[in-house]
Amino acid sequence: MILGYARVSKGETQDTRLHETALRAAGVERLCTDQASGGRWDQPQLLRLLDQLRPQDVVVVWKLDRLSRSLRACFENRCGCLQRDLCEHALC
Repeated sequence: MILGYARVSKGETQDTRLHETALRAAGVERLCTDQASGGRWDQPQLLRLLDQLRPQDVVVVWKLDRLSRSLRACFENRCGCLQRDLCEHALC
């Protein structure tokens, strides 16, 4: 299954519509969104998505920095996905 994740920082003027449109155009079947700071792990929809992944699932994000602002956290997510035979793809 192709799953998508969209996140914008907390703020009144930001929304995920641009990300959602691009992800749907890329074939995303199920989309999870958060409005949260990337430097913190208060991203419940991302955690839920990662917990529900199955082998051969593909995660598509707008940009890799949408997964986390920390390179280390992004790398840890990617390693965890690779260990579980999961794929991720960034549109930009």
